[in-house]
Amino acid sequence: MTSPAADAARAAAKVLAADLGPALPAQVEAALHAALHASEDEQQRPSRYDPTAIAGVGIGAASLIVTVAQLAWSILAGRRDHVAEPSHDAITREVRITLREQDAPLPPGSDRITEVVVTEVIRLAGRSE
Repeated sequence: MTSPAADAARAAAKVLAADLGPALPAQVEAALHAALHASEDEQQRPSRYDPTAIAGVGIGAASLIVTVAQLAWSILAGRRDHVAEPSHDAITREVRITLREQDAPLPPGSDRITEVVVTEVIRLAGRSE
């Protein structure tokens, strides 16, 4: 998956590897590969995030990183049409609300993961706080 969301997921994995383990970047690559090869129906969703990944029994850190990156990118792209500068807090809040609506158990540290991923999405989108 070569997209701004994928690049943000990769960058976030590098940042978070110190806390979550050195294998995290490879795990994120595997999750990105899985997302790339998702069924055509899933890829037709405008947000391109995988709700089934968060609606299952749980979600691992790598899958959460990819899901948050795709969701945050979708939110950022959608808000550009309505808001000149979507804030980090607004995007983070919307991501967290969406994840909570899925009612799936999230891994420990999911708030930090969300913060870092949203920061990377905004950075790669050329936005600043």
